[in-house]
Amino acid sequence: MNEPLAIILAAGKGKRMASELPKVLVPVCGRAMIRYVIDAVRAADVHRMLIVVGYRADLVRRELVGEPNLEFVVQSEQLGTGHAVMMCRERLDLHEGPVLIVAGDSPMVQPSSLSALLAEFAANHPACLIGTAKKPNPAGLGRVIRNKKGGFQGIVEERDATPVQRAITEVNLSTYVFRPEDLLSSLQQLTANNVQGEYYLTDCPGVLKAAGRRVDALCSLKPCEALSINSPEELATVETEMKKNGVGE
Repeated sequence: MNEPLAIILAAGKGKRMASELPKVLVPVCGRAMIRYVIDAVRAADVHRMLIVVGYRADLVRRELVGEPNLEFVVQSEQLGTGHAVMMCRERLDLHEGPVLIVAGDSPMVQPSSLSALLAEFAANHPACLIGTAKKPNPAGLGRVIRNKKGGFQGIVEERDATPVQRAITEVNLSTYVFRPEDLLSSLQQLTANNVQGEYYLTDCPGVLKAAGRRVDALCSLKPCEALSINSPEELATVETEMKKNGVGE
């Protein structure tokens, strides 16, 4: 199998962060949060990365100047995560290996988790492999639904979940590995028929499954990787967790 390619989503503003910086540049323990993501991807032996930039893209480029094997892709309008990946189509057309997709605002992502995903993908070659985690208090996160045999059935967002589904602790953390041709075909079928008027990457696994393609979910991510940063309060929580593990200046 050809070498993997990573797409790091880094176009958002982060409206609740009380900062004019692009969200991925907000410092976490003294470093821009996207740098932790890039380090984790490299440590998982993925060396070519597409960084999707949008809001104040010039600042993200300046922060990462001199970093090897990074290519910048511009998302001029922020129309959702699916739209962000759509901006990478030309490069994906020329790529034959697995495509790892991670969020640039997930500084707790672990290299071991990404390596486990890539190894599972290489062993079984699904159209899409979703990285999941077990989180005791999964409020706000999409629940992973499995069938009686344990196979992946779908992702249900919390607002759409039944009480039984809300009790599920396995959650989607927006970390995926796709076959490039399956990723491209599913992106073509996305619609923005939702309240936000956006194209959601989270819809791609369902599109592929409905088309009869194999979609798997691997619970390889650690609970700490579910710590997202959408507010100053959540930033403080992540910094506290990192300092427990000796991260920081």
